[in-house]
Amino acid sequence: MKSEDSSKDEELKVNVEQKVLYSEYLERNVIVDIYLPPAFDRCKNYELLLINDGQDLLTIDFHDLLNSLIESKRITPPFCVGIHCGADRINEYGTICRPDYLGRGSKAGLYSKFILDELLPFIKSEFHITSFQNKSFAGFSLGGLSALDIVWNHPAEFVRAGVFSGALWWRRRGYEDIQYNWEKDRIMQLQVQKGAIRPSLSFFFECGRLDETADRNNNGIIDSIEDTTDLIAALKNLGYEDDQICYLELEDGRHDIETWKKALPDFLKWSWEKI
Repeated sequence: MKSEDSSKDEELKVNVEQKVLYSEYLERNVIVDIYLPPAFDRCKNYELLLINDGQDLLTIDFHDLLNSLIESKRITPPFCVGIHCGADRINEYGTICRPDYLGRGSKAGLYSKFILDELLPFIKSEFHITSFQNKSFAGFSLGGLSALDIVWNHPAEFVRAGVFSGALWWRRRGYEDIQYNWEKDRIMQLQVQKGAIRPSLSFFFECGRLDETADRNNNGIIDSIEDTTDLIAALKNLGYEDDQICYLELEDGRHDIETWKKALPDFLKWSWEKI
């Protein structure tokens, strides 16, 4: 039998519930892990954080990470949802406007519809929530590109994107193509260059200096960092200010879960730090 003190302690911690919903768009079951804020109250107006590759949050011990930041009063806890990827991840994640040069990301539009038309209504219905104060979307690698693309194309729905080792190399021509243009063929960068500022949006980017080794244009900067900093430059050219963009470059950062675990607290504090 639990003591009164232990029951109160549990009320002050994040609770995790796993749900499964069937997506008509993706034609599969989607597993989602719900990280409920401490003492969850459906009448409160929470902020929502969606995270692609939600299965990785289990390895990251995201539950403990959230509890540590909450207990130390570093953040105001958002309502978090980890979305497990499917077997066809390479096609469901990507850019809505077009697949990459190998046809990957062909279901990115359907995945976006799943998020907006199926997942968000499901969460509200399951937890009897009328609305969220704000919505953010984050992800790792290709999941980071997907989250950024969905946020960029739906500024009325989202206010923030979190991109960890983002697959910002996603391109419409292969590097070996003699017509490949570094400035024009990276799809996400091109969207921003051709787009207009969405003043309500803000962006968090993480990239590690050991994320990869390739430096295809031989300028002394690894491609993953250059892809990220070029996108940031494109955002700033549109008019985004420094306080709307956070860039975390980790000297020992790699393209792996341990690096993203190290970077997640910075993202959470930047986004939801208590003042």
